[in-house]
Amino acid sequence: KIFNINYKTLITIGAATECVHSYSLIHDDLPAMDNDDLRRGKLATHKKFNEFTAILAGNSLLTLAFEILSNNKLKFSSKIKNELIKTLSVYSGYSGLAGGQYSDLTFENKKISKKRIIDMQINKTGKLFAFCCESIGIIKGFNYKKRNILKKIGLDIGLLFQITDDLIDYKGDAKIVGKPTRRDKNKGKQTLINLMGYNKTLFFVNYLKKKITLNIKKYGVKSEDLLQSVEFILYRKF
Repeated sequence: KIFNINYKTLITIGAATECVHSYSLIHDDLPAMDNDDLRRGKLATHKKFNEFTAILAGNSLLTLAFEILSNNKLKFSSKIKNELIKTLSVYSGYSGLAGGQYSDLTFENKKISKKRIIDMQINKTGKLFAFCCESIGIIKGFNYKKRNILKKIGLDIGLLFQITDDLIDYKGDAKIVGKPTRRDKNKGKQTLINLMGYNKTLFFVNYLKKKITLNIKKYGVKSEDLLQSVEFILYRKF
């Protein structure tokens, strides 16, 4: 909306992003990873069906994302399509989402610094948000500097989302959340709450929200919807 991009184009890129997101959630719930039985108040895929179905469904969603971005119906030049596919690949793989998930699991029950926790959460969650914002810069043909500004906004929004998720796990109502809460502490997950405590994390998250808001407001009146999304991320209960 801020950059006047066709809505159908945005929905198509959003669909590709959501395929990667859904794949990551299906695999995240598996017994070998977070071993969760519920997702959004319903049985996780491996519980509703079985483990091999969950693994194959996740794999299929990941590849479907790139099928969508390379489709002829998406009317971009080969250069733009290649850049979208490359960026989503990098942010989904070992230096992004998958790498962040690996760190999340290997950090369990270990003493980890604040910087490493934030880096892990930026990879695990922030990189997919970064793609959402940076993809616009790719479509518009922005130079590295302008693209990077959008990427950083996305990384901060993703970090805000992840820390809020941790706060919800710490104090949320399992019925509203749609899955058991207090799981992070029980599993020994390395979060800012477990490192600094609830109140200091709340202070940090409010500082982060102010920083994001200032950066988004620079884009003028059309940024109102995005600002509302940031408000929702911080004050949601699920």
